[in-house]
Amino acid sequence: MKPRKPPPEQDDLLRARLVEMIDMRHELVKLAVLIDWDVFEREWAGFFPSHTGRPATSPRLVAGLLYLQDAFALSDEAVVARWAGNPYWQHFCGETFFQHRLPIDPSSMTRWRKRIGEEGVEWMLTETIEAGKRAGVVKDNDLKRVTVDTTVMEKNIAHPTDARLYETARRKLVGLAREAGIGLRQNYNRLAPRLAGQVGRYAHARQFKRMRKALRLLKGYTGRVLRDIERKLDQVPEGALRVRLMEMIALVNRLLAQKPKGRKKLYSLHEPTVDCISKEKAHKRYEFGTEVSVAKTNRGGFIAGMRALPGNPYDGHTLAEALEQVEILTGQQPELAFVDRGYRGHGVKNVKVFISGARRGVARTIAKLLRRLSAIEPMIGHMKNDGLLTRSNLKGTEATRFSPCSAVGATTSV
Repeated sequence: MKPRKPPPEQDDLLRARLVEMIDMRHELVKLAVLIDWDVFEREWAGFFPSHTGRPATSPRLVAGLLYLQDAFALSDEAVVARWAGNPYWQHFCGETFFQHRLPIDPSSMTRWRKRIGEEGVEWMLTETIEAGKRAGVVKDNDLKRVTVDTTVMEKNIAHPTDARLYETARRKLVGLAREAGIGLRQNYNRLAPRLAGQVGRYAHARQFKRMRKALRLLKGYTGRVLRDIERKLDQVPEGALRVRLMEMIALVNRLLAQKPKGRKKLYSLHEPTVDCISKEKAHKRYEFGTEVSVAKTNRGGFIAGMRALPGNPYDGHTLAEALEQVEILTGQQPELAFVDRGYRGHGVKNVKVFISGARRGVARTIAKLLRRLSAIEPMIGHMKNDGLLTRSNLKGTEATRFSPCSAVGATTSV
């Protein structure tokens, strides 16, 4: 059911209003005035087509919590708990009087994210850009010149070594078989963990021949458990447990069949969609997660667009999509785009694109703007270290679509 309209404000002679308790010069108070909260009431109403059931939570409350969560890099439980003791946060979310109880259950944040999806989060980023225009932080001319770059939002997974993956797959299969009542000939609960640790010791000692031998034996343990379960799968009745078991069997078969340098490898059993991305960093050669495109104004460093790009696409192929999002969010098409050399072969025709290193044949003004290309790196570092872009704790491919939240947090904190 759609959210119920907030009741009209009423005076309470026994309680003081929040505006009488807080400093009206606080940054959250000023930001609350700049944001048009009616946009969320209007645009998010379409995500609730049903007219029956309990009315949903106020969209302003949820939008405010999402803003605060990403601006301060908090979990669902932490942002709801801190809301109950912070009058500035309550005023930002539209409360009139101080509330002593939690506004919603933390699990409601997950339900709202699933409900609004990527479109709903982009509305938050759009309204943040509009708030920046009202505050005079960003001007229309600034949005005509953008800098675009990509980074990686890592998934919450362990480093995917073969030994760890084989042992994790065996352990999950044994657990599901026990839950389904399947009696295994041998589960290797004693031998396999010890062998998995020995593989790491052999690798550390650079005894690679012994390491590969132990790894083949560990892979054989996992394969024996898998084949034993497949032979007895008919004993499991139809239901959710059988579906989970078949999904795990498919994943383990994929794991055992993949080659060391094959494409679309499986790097995590609980996050099968993780990509291995190389950004040529000296301190971290490979990152396991999802590529994210970031667009900011060349002057001022205001975030104008952000989008997750599953599948590890080539940077040049993502430029058209990134510029299209900037046009949708800001309402005007960029005239100039500045990118690094990884975007060569982008194929964009409707926007003038200047690639780093192109000093000859360009005007002095363009060369000066190209020198500001590296200014996007500290912005990305800010979103990673002080926001939620460094690691995604949400599950699935759809969860990576919430990378614009990190842009919202970075923009509101700026």
